[in-house]
Amino acid sequence: MSYSKSTKTIKNFDRVDGQKKRQQDGQKKHNSRLRRKCAEALTKKGGFTMRTRTKRIVALLAGTAMLGSSFASFAATDVAANDLAYKGELEIMHYSTSEESEGNGGSDGFRTVLQAWDEAHPDITLTQNVLANAEYKTQIATLAAAGDLPDVFLLQGMNTKDWAKQGLLLDLTDYIKASPYYDEYIQNYFTPFTDGDSLYGYPVLTGGTCTVVIYDKAMWKEAGYDAFPSTWEDVEKASEYFKEQGIDTVAFGNGGKWQANSDFLSTLGNRYTGPDWFLSLINKEGAAFTDDKFVEALAETQHLFTETDIFNEDYNSVTNEDAREYYISGDAAAFIGGNWDESYIWATLKENDTDKWNNMGFAVLPQPADATEAPTSQNIGLGYAVAINAKLADDPDKLAAAIDLAQEVTGPAFASYVAENYALGGLTNVGDVDLSQFDQITQDFYNYSYVDTEKCEIYDSYITNAVWDVLNTDLQSMMNGEKTPEEVAQAAQEAYEANY
Repeated sequence: MSYSKSTKTIKNFDRVDGQKKRQQDGQKKHNSRLRRKCAEALTKKGGFTMRTRTKRIVALLAGTAMLGSSFASFAATDVAANDLAYKGELEIMHYSTSEESEGNGGSDGFRTVLQAWDEAHPDITLTQNVLANAEYKTQIATLAAAGDLPDVFLLQGMNTKDWAKQGLLLDLTDYIKASPYYDEYIQNYFTPFTDGDSLYGYPVLTGGTCTVVIYDKAMWKEAGYDAFPSTWEDVEKASEYFKEQGIDTVAFGNGGKWQANSDFLSTLGNRYTGPDWFLSLINKEGAAFTDDKFVEALAETQHLFTETDIFNEDYNSVTNEDAREYYISGDAAAFIGGNWDESYIWATLKENDTDKWNNMGFAVLPQPADATEAPTSQNIGLGYAVAINAKLADDPDKLAAAIDLAQEVTGPAFASYVAENYALGGLTNVGDVDLSQFDQITQDFYNYSYVDTEKCEIYDSYITNAVWDVLNTDLQSMMNGEKTPEEVAQAAQEAYEANY
């Protein structure tokens, strides 16, 4: 499935003078460095020329209003539109579908800046292969196995080490450090895309939580709670009330297998192990999946899903997209998912049910009774990065275009767009966000994500897919009562030792 070029409305926003000056001054220094690096990739070919100019890409709103007496509003975003020597096709594969962008700030920003970059480079045919997230993960893995990755694509952190060792990824270390935006990059976002001293991607999209409890304040008030409970014990008590009403207490979907890991266990596990355990696992410094604390986290997960009435009965067969509809329709009093789900729920309720929208509340996962770590933690980060096929080293001009694209879709144009339109953050720091322009729900979620909670790592942004495939499959079986926590832990450890 591909995305053809089309006219897209791009929202207008102001830029602070300091940011423009940094972008323009930094780009001047960047031109000669990028030219040299790309030329070095293939010495038998000549370099490319680049002249700096900042261009505002403007798209008119489509529709009859453009032709009538009333004037359609303009919308625009800035990209550093460099004159690139390359003329030809450049392919990018990603999962920011038009449907996803309707309620997701990161996807909207990504598509918006892609469109701006496309318009800024008419001599380059930007071919976008756009798949839904689950399909994207399957297809990109298939292409990697065949050694046939696209020119530019989104790299999941857990694939970095394996694909780097296989020679599939271009080492981007020098290009990233030469970026005109490098000083504004949030450096710890690069961690999942690092192997040794080498960087293999520009972290992309928005730094959003993977685990948030979204709850209906009015429904929980009726159940006798002024806020979502801070312990699972109290949630279980509340489930008695909601069950009498014929309502699920918390909606959750693990039909894709990854959700229980990314949206639940990654945070719950931190409540038992603390952050040092997972860092030790990443760095192969002695931690193991069979350690008692992690097994306890698995046991609590199994208990909550199989021995209580907290969750919808079909949690293992429906996806997060299905489960969030339970919350939207009022069939569930709360929902657990990621920032992408919050964006969708926010937009859907804002349009269709303002009363329920006004009652949106956010909470961290409740604390288990026997957990001793980080009761306010939630996992947050950038799980994907823009990566470049190593084969592009054979074509310096095309490589220069790919690097320019990667820098723009993760740079200040993207960061400013999502900050000013969605109160979200990306790789590039654009300073403090003035929240006064946003509704209270957006302000509350911003504070939940970036201010009021303790941060922990997203498990499957690290290590290797060979481990998570085993754990995720077994985790789903465990949540059906078909495996024990000890069996799940042992299988994960064996996969870890064999593949990492």
